[in-house]
Amino acid sequence: MFKKVILLLCVLSLMVWAAKPKAKTASAPKAKTTTKAVETKAADDEFDDSDFVSADKPADAATPEVAADEDDEEGEEDVETAGMSRAQKDDMAARKKFEEEQRQDEYANSERRRDWLKDRLLLQLGMGSRYPFMGETGMGMGFGVGAEYITRWHVGAYASFGFLPKGTDNEFDDWSLEGGTGYKVGINYYLFPKNPLHLGVSASYGTVYFDHDIIPDESDMRALISVNGFQFDVLIAYMTNEWYYLQFSFGMYYAPDLGKSEDANPSFRESADSRTSAEITYTSRVVDKDGMSKTGIVFGIAIGYAFPEFFPDDTEKRRRQREKERERNSRR
Repeated sequence: MFKKVILLLCVLSLMVWAAKPKAKTASAPKAKTTTKAVETKAADDEFDDSDFVSADKPADAATPEVAADEDDEEGEEDVETAGMSRAQKDDMAARKKFEEEQRQDEYANSERRRDWLKDRLLLQLGMGSRYPFMGETGMGMGFGVGAEYITRWHVGAYASFGFLPKGTDNEFDDWSLEGGTGYKVGINYYLFPKNPLHLGVSASYGTVYFDHDIIPDESDMRALISVNGFQFDVLIAYMTNEWYYLQFSFGMYYAPDLGKSEDANPSFRESADSRTSAEITYTSRVVDKDGMSKTGIVFGIAIGYAFPEFFPDDTEKRRRQREKERERNSRR
């Protein structure tokens, strides 16, 4: 038994002795590989590629993100124009340019049109007090034409010329009513330029009121009596960038001549009794025995045509230039 134990220990010792060189031999390549990896890592750490500049890439080249964006845009353009001929590509580029100019014009126009009153020239046609006849109990109206220029400060200067047509007396068919002409000049000031509906005030001078003589002349015609004076109106006008124009006006006139004494008042004459009496007396020439009133209420209405292209802005000038270019290109 003892011999067996001794023999077993010898075998085990032999096996251990034989195994030690193999383990050392197996571990050697591993150590060698590890050393090589360490050396390679150290070499990589010493190498800084930030200092490296490629010969094909300039030092101030765009960053990768910018380059990627540019590549994406070029790719989108390539996809959009894929399969198109040269003429089709040119047509698409021209259309894009035209659309961009249209968007810019729309924006510029929206900015400009916020002031509807700036630099406007108007031709007006109306009836009533501003054109310029009104009178005879406040209902008799004449017709007239007028012109107005509104500056960029919303102050407008206007002038009108009107006429009162000859007519027949409503109460006496054998009598006729004389016609005539009148004028008016004035200054207007408009409010709310950013709104198509404008409120304004006006001050003017000219023919403000008329009436007819109560006694006809030899030709059975009642003579026209018209007076000049001052007038103050409130205006309600509708005006945009379009050509049409609408205006309502109402106000009050003041005729200084009608406030004078009877001998200088155009609505009075010497009475028939003055020829035989020692004292000269006067009587009214009109239906109202007190003569024509020196103040009164007046109103009128007018329509008009605006000339927006007489004073073009930068946008309008650009539009005209593009139209000329398109005409030249179409002739080629």
